[in-house]
Amino acid sequence: MIYFKQTALLFFVLITGQTIAQTGNYDKLGFQALMMKGDFKAAVSQLEKADVKDPNNANVLKMLGYSYYQSGNFENAVSTYSRYIALKPADYSAYYYRGKARLNVANDPRESLSQMRDNFYLSSVKDFTKAIELNGEEDSQLLQNRALAYKDYAIYKSYKIKKAVDKTACIALFNNSVTDFQKILVLQPQRTDITSLVSYVKAQISSLK
Repeated sequence: MIYFKQTALLFFVLITGQTIAQTGNYDKLGFQALMMKGDFKAAVSQLEKADVKDPNNANVLKMLGYSYYQSGNFENAVSTYSRYIALKPADYSAYYYRGKARLNVANDPRESLSQMRDNFYLSSVKDFTKAIELNGEEDSQLLQNRALAYKDYAIYKSYKIKKAVDKTACIALFNNSVTDFQKILVLQPQRTDITSLVSYVKAQISSLK
């Protein structure tokens, strides 16, 4: 949240004079609702109007995607960040939030019967991987979220094991999770929450052997 506030404030100051004419002032109203009031639903309302007027405005899309995410509208967050990434493919934070949104969709109980659930898990992992590629493995937050995505995907897969190859694939996902958690412990060895997660995942692996 701190990162977003800093970057949002910077890019909004830089482009305010250039974009208000195109967006009918809705981007300014959306920014005020988002950053000054923390009213994400109001921000969505204003930024959607700005998006209609200027659908290729990267700054509007970034704020709108974040507002959707914070409002719990994860599917719209995914689609909006995808549009933003098409314009700004080097912004690692967009992959981070799209990955988190995809993971939330995958973990939603309402998605339990959906054939798309695997795709959301896989896409979430890919988004975190891309964010790490862009920002480096020194970012423990990115590593932690990818580790959690691997863990959640492995747990989901563990309920569907029917043959040896399924078990092998599931264990591989759990091992990927452990690897990322252990990278965090190299950077932050005092993280007892991560140590507990490593123990939990290893117990899951043992239960499958």
